[in-house]
Amino acid sequence: MSLAPYGRLLRLPGVLPVVLVSFVARIPHAMTGVVLTLHVVGPLGLGYARAGLVAAAMTVGVAIGSPWRGRRVDRLGLRRALLPSVVVESAVWLVAPRLGYEALLVAAVVAGVFLVPVFSVVRQSLAVLVPAEQQRTAYALDSVGTEMTFMLAPTLGVLVATQVSTTAALTLVGVATVGAGLLLMWFNPPTRSPEGTAPDPAADGGRRPRLLTPGLLVVLAAASAAALILNGTDVGIVAALQGWERETAVGWMIALWCVGSVVGGLVYGAQKRELHPLALVALLGAATVPAAFAQTQWQLALAVVVAGLPCAASLSAINASLVRMVPEHRRGEIMGWSGTANTVGAALGAPVVGAVIDSTGPGGGFAAAGGVGLLLSVLGLAVLTVVRRRGAGRRAAVAAGLGGAPAGVVPAPSTEPAGTSPAEWVVPTPAPAGADDVPVRPSPVDAAPDPTTR
Repeated sequence: MSLAPYGRLLRLPGVLPVVLVSFVARIPHAMTGVVLTLHVVGPLGLGYARAGLVAAAMTVGVAIGSPWRGRRVDRLGLRRALLPSVVVESAVWLVAPRLGYEALLVAAVVAGVFLVPVFSVVRQSLAVLVPAEQQRTAYALDSVGTEMTFMLAPTLGVLVATQVSTTAALTLVGVATVGAGLLLMWFNPPTRSPEGTAPDPAADGGRRPRLLTPGLLVVLAAASAAALILNGTDVGIVAALQGWERETAVGWMIALWCVGSVVGGLVYGAQKRELHPLALVALLGAATVPAAFAQTQWQLALAVVVAGLPCAASLSAINASLVRMVPEHRRGEIMGWSGTANTVGAALGAPVVGAVIDSTGPGGGFAAAGGVGLLLSVLGLAVLTVVRRRGAGRRAAVAAGLGGAPAGVVPAPSTEPAGTSPAEWVVPTPAPAGADDVPVRPSPVDAAPDPTTR
């Protein structure tokens, strides 16, 4: 594998600073879940189920707030959009260590609604800074950086919570969250190209065109399916190691999973050919199923490395496709909806897989995570096939109408882009300059998590 594409990418003006800032700014998000869990189980003296409700409350807040915050970035610019997040997050995390359980639930929802949108802002900025033919490599590198953050940040959170206190750990989350917001405001990465694009009709009181088209919804469904697989696998790893009384191995087992993702993401980003996001998510589901047959800790270690290989590639494919499917002045909003889709998948993955584990054991959990994700992806590909056939029929009818229309009569114009196939409406992918041997095909489509939604 040649790393030359990454070298060319990082030499583009502004790209390296964005990559470095994004790595630092994502750290608080990656440690929040584990720190909240340790605080509820420890000082508050409650169980893991109650701790899970706090994490779920924050997830609900993220799902509600992501599209709204994305629209604010589109309309107001980055600095004005981030200011409320910085103010509210500083207040929430200042008081969070001193709250009772019920008040902490409310605070978690508020923190989720106003969460600093690091993931979406970075992806918007990469879409501006990087030419279309290099965006797949850029989003692969972004997903790899996210994996590395999720390898390091939870460890830091656990270290502070266990060696100092959970109050100190929650305070660290707050300071780091506010710091991430201020860092982004200071650096102010571009979210719109200098020359600008078509103006937002809403700015002049006009009516916005519909954003959530069927094709785009299919890609968002791929994001949900990927998040479901990842969160289900996370639960399966913990359950399997607990069953073998190897709980101390959870950290390095998840690190191995992330290593597989990093390797797969780097390899995918260096390739010239692209795969559709749904195809990659289907591969992610299929690669997760073999973990169901692991009988020892070392067999599971090998299985999770294999399961991780399509992870970063899938997330980068989803993000690369989304930025190409909407006009520039609405990218923040669609990245917000992507965060919501990830959140929905994450919220479903843990309880669904957990229920299967309770009934059948850890092996059933891996099979459920991979199998459900694979099924959803196959259904999505079937929907695209139907769209392609119907679109071909409509174009044939339009062509027949043009051929047989009386002189002077012009048929109504088609709303379909000229010279494209239905698959290309869903995820248009320009061929790289000088790469005539690379076919144009639907392109693939990540934080992270975010959270959990990586």
